[in-house]
Amino acid sequence: MTTDLQSILQKQKAAFTAAMPEPMSVRRDRIDRAIALLIDNKDEFARAVSADFGHRSTEQTLMTDIMPSVSAMKHAKKHFESWARGEKRKPTFPLGLIGAKAEVRYQPKGVVGVVAPWNFPVGMVMVPMAGILAAGNRAMVKPSEFTERVAEVFAQVVPKYFADDEIAVITGGVDVGTEFSKLAFDHMIFTGATSVGKHIMRAAAENLVPVTLELGGKSPTIIGRSADKTKAGQRIALGKMMNAGQICLAPDYLLVAKEQEAEMIESVKAGVSAMYPTLLHNDDYTSVVNGRNYDRLQGYLQDARDKGAELIEVNPGDEDFSASNGHKMPLTIVRNVTDDMKVMQDEIFGPILPVMTYANIDEAVDYVNDHDRPLGLYYFGADKAEEEKVLSRTVSGGVTVNDVLFHNAMEDLPFGGVGPSGMGNYHGADGFKTFSHMRAVYRQPGMDVAGLAGFKPPYGKTTAKTLAKELKK
Repeated sequence: MTTDLQSILQKQKAAFTAAMPEPMSVRRDRIDRAIALLIDNKDEFARAVSADFGHRSTEQTLMTDIMPSVSAMKHAKKHFESWARGEKRKPTFPLGLIGAKAEVRYQPKGVVGVVAPWNFPVGMVMVPMAGILAAGNRAMVKPSEFTERVAEVFAQVVPKYFADDEIAVITGGVDVGTEFSKLAFDHMIFTGATSVGKHIMRAAAENLVPVTLELGGKSPTIIGRSADKTKAGQRIALGKMMNAGQICLAPDYLLVAKEQEAEMIESVKAGVSAMYPTLLHNDDYTSVVNGRNYDRLQGYLQDARDKGAELIEVNPGDEDFSASNGHKMPLTIVRNVTDDMKVMQDEIFGPILPVMTYANIDEAVDYVNDHDRPLGLYYFGADKAEEEKVLSRTVSGGVTVNDVLFHNAMEDLPFGGVGPSGMGNYHGADGFKTFSHMRAVYRQPGMDVAGLAGFKPPYGKTTAKTLAKELKK
């Protein structure tokens, strides 16, 4: 397999080099083909996702995988030519006065490796692909082995739209993924768990491959005293129950004023009940992806219970989940949590919502700052001073105010994490820049600039004059 991967990579690199410089029309054509691939095969992708998950509705896959991918492609198609224009820069004074010129050119990097996760197995390939193609690159894609049916659809349909020296799909398990991550790409983007991201970065370091890591973490949701609790509950319920909480940006835990905790919990419960009167046989509610993740989530609940937490199961239809042989889970709200509980240590990635309380907003801010930088942060409230305090005194990948998830849906905003929640950005112009090389170009005028500045030996009065001028406070 290693030999096969290397040969595909070399084929793509050779094709990239031979085609330089490709006209913008080639990039536009590739984006058009990517859009066609998504729309032509949307139902097949949706069926594969549902089969891999045990159940996920066609509507959700269309909304959370296909539609964002098509939107990203269309946005890139509309703007990539303006993104690709070079930027004039100012030469150091006084060189510009005597004819020197400086500019930045955006060049495609070459071949980008894409390592995708299972939670949005189509979108997390094709949303970054918008920036990859807009910047003029080729790509090798490794879909997740946990969504093998989706990976197989990719393997079958991509060759119908792209030559293998443009986009190649590599399927297989952990061993294949390991070898894939060791390839000497010109750039690699990985979306997934922080623990796996460390291995990806370590493998990439052997070839000095630049990486964009889109990881996760525990995205806090701060409920200010001034928040509309009904709206907050509805919006948190939507963000937490979508994909059964299997979203890197899902609200991971709530921070709420102590005297408003009960009201906030009731609001979340009401929000869940309004959307999902039943869960077990509800086509709109997604299953936990597999037994391993189901057992992991049940382990979190048992650990929290054993350590003194109160568990509130949100089961609007009073259904018997124990009688099901599937992996659907109701939302469980967890009160009286402590930092020694696994549910407050690991990214949850499922329908579990811990609730912490604070006496004043500074306590909430301090708690966030005492932990790893999250991928997302959410603030609900009408107090602008408090909102600004939260925004200015915390660090996170992105923020949505008075809702959850939505900053990720804005194609003109950069999407990315900080430290343990990731590095680098994509989406829109920021994705184009991530997958481009900013090449500095300087044009020297005809006169002897180095001599005039005293840079040439033998050093003398001109050198001393230049140094004296520049090295003063």
